[in-house]
Amino acid sequence: MACLPASRKFKEPSIFRSADMSLCQLFLQTDAAYQCVAELGEAGMVQFRDLNEEMNSYQRKFVNEVRRCDEMDRKLRFIEDEITNDGVTVIETFDKIRSPQPKDMNDLEASFEKIEEELLNINKSTKALKDSHIQLWEMNQVIEKVKTLMDAGHTRHHASSVISQVAGLIEHDVEGKDRGGTELKLVTGVIRREKVRAFEQFLWRMCKGKVFIRSHDCDGEHDLFDGDEEKSVFILFFSGEQLAQKVSKICNGFHARIYDCPEEPHARLQAHTDISQRLTDLNNVIEKTLEHRTRVITAAASSVYIWKIKVLKMKMIFHTLNMFSIDVTQKCLIAECWIPTNDLDDIRAALREGTIAAGSLVHPVLNEMEHHETPPTHFTLNKFTQGYQNIVNAYGMADYKELNPAPWCIISFPFLFGVMFGDMGHAIIMLLSALMFIIFEKKLIAMKIKDEIFNTFFGGRYIVMLMGLFSLYTGFIYNDIYSKSINLMSSSWATGANNNSCWEWQGLKGVEEWEVTAANANQTFEIMLDPIYCYDKETGPYIFGLDPVWNLATNKLNFLNTMKMKSAVILGIMQMTFGLFVSLGNHIYNRSLVDVFFMFIPQMLFLSCIFIYLCVQILVKWIFFPADAAWVFGRFYPGSNCAPNLLIGLINMFMMTPRVDGFGEFKNTSGIPDYQIGDDVNLDDFKNDPNCGLAFWYPGESLAEKVLLIVAVVSIPLMLLVKPFYIKWRHSRGMSIGHSHSEDGEFSFGDVMVYQAIHTIEFALGCISHTASYLRLWALSLAHAQLSEVLWTMLLDMALKIPGWIGAPAQFIIFFIFGTLAVAILVLMEGLSAFLHALRLHWVEFQSKFYSGNGVGFEPFCFEKQIRIAEGLDV
Repeated sequence: MACLPASRKFKEPSIFRSADMSLCQLFLQTDAAYQCVAELGEAGMVQFRDLNEEMNSYQRKFVNEVRRCDEMDRKLRFIEDEITNDGVTVIETFDKIRSPQPKDMNDLEASFEKIEEELLNINKSTKALKDSHIQLWEMNQVIEKVKTLMDAGHTRHHASSVISQVAGLIEHDVEGKDRGGTELKLVTGVIRREKVRAFEQFLWRMCKGKVFIRSHDCDGEHDLFDGDEEKSVFILFFSGEQLAQKVSKICNGFHARIYDCPEEPHARLQAHTDISQRLTDLNNVIEKTLEHRTRVITAAASSVYIWKIKVLKMKMIFHTLNMFSIDVTQKCLIAECWIPTNDLDDIRAALREGTIAAGSLVHPVLNEMEHHETPPTHFTLNKFTQGYQNIVNAYGMADYKELNPAPWCIISFPFLFGVMFGDMGHAIIMLLSALMFIIFEKKLIAMKIKDEIFNTFFGGRYIVMLMGLFSLYTGFIYNDIYSKSINLMSSSWATGANNNSCWEWQGLKGVEEWEVTAANANQTFEIMLDPIYCYDKETGPYIFGLDPVWNLATNKLNFLNTMKMKSAVILGIMQMTFGLFVSLGNHIYNRSLVDVFFMFIPQMLFLSCIFIYLCVQILVKWIFFPADAAWVFGRFYPGSNCAPNLLIGLINMFMMTPRVDGFGEFKNTSGIPDYQIGDDVNLDDFKNDPNCGLAFWYPGESLAEKVLLIVAVVSIPLMLLVKPFYIKWRHSRGMSIGHSHSEDGEFSFGDVMVYQAIHTIEFALGCISHTASYLRLWALSLAHAQLSEVLWTMLLDMALKIPGWIGAPAQFIIFFIFGTLAVAILVLMEGLSAFLHALRLHWVEFQSKFYSGNGVGFEPFCFEKQIRIAEGLDV
C-alpha cells in the first residue's frame, strides 16, 4: 500500500509512464531534523540516499539512539509475549499515531523498564510459589496413599500381609540364604503416570526382585500448575543400604520426586493436616499474585500497540538520520533524496510543519539538483490498479519513462483468462466471491487477517472480479454452463436430414422438436451436424455465441477445436501487434529515429508478411467459403473438401512449393488441361481430389506470397545491421550513443553487434514460438470444458437417473459432492492454471515486444508501509 498525501488525489496520475522524478538536496537544522523527517515519513513520498555508505553502523551520529530503540523494541517483544501467553488480546487502534518527540524517549524507556521489571519479579515469585505448591500437593497425595494402604482398618490385615511378604524377601535371598532380620525401609514419591510401568520393570531387573513396589494414581489433577501431567504415587519396600543407593539413582533417572513420609499413623495425620493448611494459605497468595499479574498485563495490553508504533517510527527516523551527512559546524544535516516532481510543493509544506512542530526559527532548504543518473520508477496507483501493477512488477520494474504494461493488462489479462476459463456457471462463482471481498473490504481490512493465502486473494479481488466478468462473457460465447448449453433463442439448425444416420424428419425446426421427435421414435442414434444438410439458411446464424444444438452433436469437438484454435491465433497476433505499437511509443518518446525506421518498421513488416497475413486468410476463409459449392473470387468452389488448408499453405509459402492455380487440377471434355472452370466440369472430380485444398485459392496468390516472403526475409538484415553501424557512426563523431551501448565510458562495436543479433534472432524465432504459444488459449479452454463434462456425466447425470425413494437423498449427497469438486477442481485448480498461463502470455509473448523491466522501483520513506510489514500484512 503506497503512501499518498491527500492533495495528490487531485493531481495528474502517472500510470502509463512513470512520474517525473527530481533529485533534491535537503538542508535541515539539527534540532529540527527529527521532526522534519517524521513529517516526511507521514507523507511517504521521499526516497533518501545513503551519504554515509563508507561508514559502518557504529560510526554514525545517531547510533546510540538506534540502540536505545532496539532495547525498547526488545522489552516490548517481551511484554507482548507475556500478554500472548496469558491469552489477553492486544487492543489495536485505527487512529493515527503521531511520531513521539525525542524527549519522550526517556518516558517510554522508564515505562517499559518498570513493566518489564514488574513482570520479571512476578514470574520469579510465581515460579517459586509454583514449586512450593507442587511439592506440597504431591506430599499430600503421598500421605493419603500411604494412609490408605497402611492405616485404614479394613486394609490393616492386607498391609500386615504385605509387610510379612516383604520381610520374607528380606530374610531370604533368591538362593535361600538366611540374611538375619534386617530393618525394612519404606520409600515414597511421585512419578509421571506414563513412566510407572517402565519404572517398575527397571526396578525389578536392577534390584533382582528384592524391591516390592505399589503404585496408585493421584486423585484429580493439579489445577493451578502442571494440569496437563498425570501423576502417580509409588511406595517401595526394601532393605539394605546398597539397595537404598540403587533405588535413589533409579528414581533420579526417571525424574521421580522422593518424599519422606512419617511412619507413625498419628504423625502422618498431623502432617496431612499441616500440609492442607499450608496449601490453603499458599492458594490465597498465588491467587493474589495472579490477580496482580492480570492487572499489569491488561493495562499493558491497552497500550502496547501504540508503544510499538511509536518505537517503530522513532527507529525509522533515526535510521534515516544516520543516512545524512553533517556539516563542519555540527549544526546542519544534509540529505539527498528522490522526490516526484509533482509532489515538491507537498514536501515543502511538510517540512514547514516539521519546523514549526520542532519550534525552530530556521527553515529547511530544498534544492533541485542537476544530475545524469537514472531516477527510480514510480507510478501513481490506487486499490484497483495496484493488483495489475503487482503482476507486471513480478516480471520486472519498468525503466524510467518506459511505457507501463499495467494499464493494458487491466483488460487483456482477464480477457485471455476468460478465453481459457469460459464457463458461465464457474464464472458466476468466481464473480460472486470477488464481489463479497469488494463489498466487505472495509470490514476485512479492519480485521487485519494475516493469512498469506487470504491476503493473496483479497489483494487481487478486483482482478478476480474482472476475470469472472470476462469468463461470463466468453461462457456466453461458448454457450457453456457446467458443460451444458442454454437455448435462449431458437436454434439455426434444421433437423430435416442427418447425412450420417440417414434419418429424414421433414419440416422440423429447433432443438426442442428434434428431441421430441427422437423420443417419440424411441430410437438412439448419433447426431452428426453437416451444414450442407442441416443448416437452416433462412433464419441465419444463432444470434449470439455458439448454437446450442452443437451440445448434442457427436462432431462437436471437431467444430469447437477448429474455431477455438484459429481464434487463439488471431488473438495472439493481435496482442503481439499491439505490443509492437507500444514499442513505437517508447521509440518516439526517446526520439530514436533509428529504432522507428530500422527496428519497428522491419518488425512490423516481418510480422505482417507472415502472421498477420495468416490471420487475414483465416478471416477470409470464415467469411467467404460456404459449406456447399459456390463461386469464390471468380472461381468455382465445389465444397468444404476443397477449403484452403492454411497451415500447409503457409509451409508451402516458405518452401515456395509449386501449386496449381485454382481448387484442383481438372480436365475438360477435350482432354486439354484447363484451370478455368466451365459448365462441363464433373463436380465429383473436385470432391474426390485430395489435394484441391492445397491450390492457390485467390487470383495472384503466387506473386503476393513471393513478395511477402521477400519482404519478410529482407527485414531481418535491416533489424540486424543498420542500428549497430549507425551507433558506430555516431560514436566515431563524438555524439551521444546512450548508456545502454557503453560501459564505463568505453564503446565496443562487437558487444553492440552481439546484443543486436540476440534481439533480432529472438524476435524472428519468437514470432513463430509465441504464435504457437497462444494455442494454450484453445488447449486450456478444451481441457476445462472436458473436465466439466466428465464431472457432470460421472455425478449429476448418474444422480438424476436413480429411481425410487432413494433418489432424493442420493441426489442431495451427490450434488454436494459435485459442488465441492466443481469449486475445488474447476474453479480453484483450473482457475489457477488459467491464471498462470495468462501470466506467461503477458510476461513473455506480450511484454517482450516492448518492455525491458530493468528499472529500479521508487521506495519512499513511508511509515504506513513499514507498519503493515511489521503487522505481517505486507511484504
